[in-house]
Amino acid sequence: MQKKKLLVQLGYLALIAILGGCATTSEDPRDPWEGWNRGVQVFNDNFDQYAMKPVAKGYQWVMPAFADRGVTNFFSNLNDMGVTLNDLLQWKLAQTGRDGSRFIVNTVVGLGGFVDAATTIDLPKHKEDFDQTLGVWGLPSGPYLVLPFLGSSSPRGVGGLLGDAAMNPISYLDSGVITSGLFAVNATDQRADNLETERVASEAALDRYAFFKSAYFQQREYLINDGNVPEDTHLLEDEEEFDKDDLAPVQPY
Repeated sequence: MQKKKLLVQLGYLALIAILGGCATTSEDPRDPWEGWNRGVQVFNDNFDQYAMKPVAKGYQWVMPAFADRGVTNFFSNLNDMGVTLNDLLQWKLAQTGRDGSRFIVNTVVGLGGFVDAATTIDLPKHKEDFDQTLGVWGLPSGPYLVLPFLGSSSPRGVGGLLGDAAMNPISYLDSGVITSGLFAVNATDQRADNLETERVASEAALDRYAFFKSAYFQQREYLINDGNVPEDTHLLEDEEEFDKDDLAPVQPY
């Protein structure tokens, strides 16, 4: 009963926040849906505050450090399958070979990916996803869009999420219960790994919404261009405090 009551309360919060947020207008041409976006962010923040963050803290408390790292490595290894495919789609042939080798090494030598053996032999982790691939192909991101539960995105980012899901082997398991369970563990593990990062980012930002929006566009631009960001890209005032590779996971949802 308490869980049902909590879900109902979260639903009311989402409805009130979205209806209230839609009354606002945006002066940012990248953000014509600011009313919707701010409302969804309020819902996501409340969902994180009352559900995700307590679960993540409990997970972090019960999991030994080595086990936590092993779970993170396991899901990172599964992700390397999609990374390798996106390497190929972006015609990064040398990196395709390295990332494919990384997956094989960690799967075989790293006990199914629980141990990151590949990094020790100079096969580092890369971040490639289908949103980056669409960007490399020349598809514009479109306006800023905050998705319920998922956070910062864009119309192109939605397509990227669908492509990434299609490349994730977990999506093809026969049991829906196992698939949902694995996705839930992965989300919890990622949230636990970013507890401190999110806290620092939230304390540093005068406007959390504006900070996460700017961080999202910067991180996407940075990844699509492999770090060669155009000179006219606007930077965060406190950019030296944050690694651009870590800006996306900063979001608390």
